[in-house]
Amino acid sequence: MPAILRYRDDCIDPVLYTYFRSSCSWRVRIALAWKGIEYESQYVNLVKDGGQQEDYSTINPMKQVPALVMNGSTMTQSVAMLEYLEEVHPEKPLLPKDPLERVKVREIVSVISGGIQPLQNLSVLQKIGDEGKMEWGKFWIDKGFQGKFI
Repeated sequence: MPAILRYRDDCIDPVLYTYFRSSCSWRVRIALAWKGIEYESQYVNLVKDGGQQEDYSTINPMKQVPALVMNGSTMTQSVAMLEYLEEVHPEKPLLPKDPLERVKVREIVSVISGGIQPLQNLSVLQKIGDEGKMEWGKFWIDKGFQGKFI
């Protein structure tokens, strides 16, 4: 992993600031791959330094991943990135055509991005401490997936 991040707002190709264990980063990488969009990866080691690299805070002041620099703009929330990618690259859609099926996909996205992932991500688990983090994370993951989506 590179020691120093480079802020690339002048490039033509997209740059994704990412971390290999981040589920938010995974969803963006999957969408970019599905849509056939080539990009450069810049790695942010959240465990080693918690995204505290000084130059990364200029890219994402919340020091979270992912961040996507594309078409001269920096995006910092994965669901918003997915919506943007869908709008600017409608070929190979991420969502089904049927409106009710689209609602179901959006429900699942909302549960994961708003009800599961934020409550069991690295920064929250670090605040909880080693003793209770597994029980805490499992509780919120289980609760989120108890809903009937299909």
